Amino acid sequence: MQQQISHATWLAQTEQDTVTLAEQLAAWVKPGTLLALDGDLGAGKTRFSQAFAGAIGVKGIVNSPTFTIIKEYEGNQLPFYHMDVYRLSLEEADELGLDDYFYGDGVTIVEWASLIKELLPAERLELYIEHLGDEARRIQLTGYGDIYAGWCEVLSKLGADR
Repeated sequence: MQQQISHATWLAQTEQDTVTLAEQLAAWVKPGTLLALDGDLGAGKTRFSQAFAGAIGVKGIVNSPTFTIIKEYEGNQLPFYHMDVYRLSLEEADELGLDDYFYGDGVTIVEWASLIKELLPAERLELYIEHLGDEARRIQLTGYGDIYAGWCEVLSKLGADR
C-alpha cells in the first residue's frame, strides 16, 4: 500500500500568523508526533518551535538547541523534544539513538531535518519555512502518512492555500 502524501502552503504575513499555525498543529499532536523543519538561516524555525512549545504547555524559555543538539522539556500532557541537527553528520546523528525520541511518548521537532532525512520516520510532517521579507513567511507543509496528510488537507480547507 502506498503512503498517503498531501501538501499545503501557509502564508504568514506576520509573526502572529506563524504562531497561529504552530498552535493549530499543537492542538493535533499525540505521542510520537514528528515535525521536521527546514529553511534558511533566520527563516523562523526556532520561533516556530517556541510558539509550538508554548501551545503544548511548555513553561519557560525555549531556545535553539544548536550546540546541545537535543533539549527536553515537559509540556502539559506530553514531553517536548527540540532538536537541531545542523552541526551533525548523518553518522553522528545515527549514533544518538534518535528513534527513542521519534517513537517515544513525546512530541519532536527537528530543525534542519533534511540533513538526517534517512533517519526520520516515514510518517512525519515536513515544514519548509521561507523568509519573504519583514515578518512574512511562506511555510510549505508536506504530510507523509494518513495522519499528517490529513492535517495538510484540513489546513488547506482552513484557508492555508491563500
